[in-house]
Amino acid sequence: MNQEISTPVPNLTVQLSPTPRGARLARLLATEQLRTWGFPLDPAALIIAELAANAATHGRVAGRDFRLTLYVVADTLRIEVTDTRGDQLPRSEHPTSDADSGRGLLLVDALADRWGTTPGLTPRKTVWAEVTLPPAPGNPCRGPRGDLSQRTTREKGPHQTPPLPPKAHAHSPG
Repeated sequence: MNQEISTPVPNLTVQLSPTPRGARLARLLATEQLRTWGFPLDPAALIIAELAANAATHGRVAGRDFRLTLYVVADTLRIEVTDTRGDQLPRSEHPTSDADSGRGLLLVDALADRWGTTPGLTPRKTVWAEVTLPPAPGNPCRGPRGDLSQRTTREKGPHQTPPLPPKAHAHSPG
């Protein structure tokens, strides 16, 4: 008799108002969830804060919320922030030295192993980032969920970018 063993994927999805308060709540809820799962907060908390702030600032449409989703598969934490401004894709640009803003995606680019955008049902888009989690304490050969780690380094490169749906944009900082 074959028994299929199903391991639940740790996940969190929450819908929030596209306001500074909603962005702050996204960060607070996500960091508490990461603590509950026993995963490190850095760099995920900073990435979540930036993506949520961008959704509240640039993805804001009156009366439409944004959604934060976190899930873990093997040794990868995937962070997704979906807003209702699919017409405005994020751009990572170098701001002038005296600019008050414009550095958020540079931070995401530096901290995430991979990040990108995926179009959703009109008018939505999802900005996602992935972070490779460290091995479980006391067992350097296994990831946080007990799966064998496929990577021996944290090198970033196109060979690690997962296949994305058509028209998606991915960024792997080098």
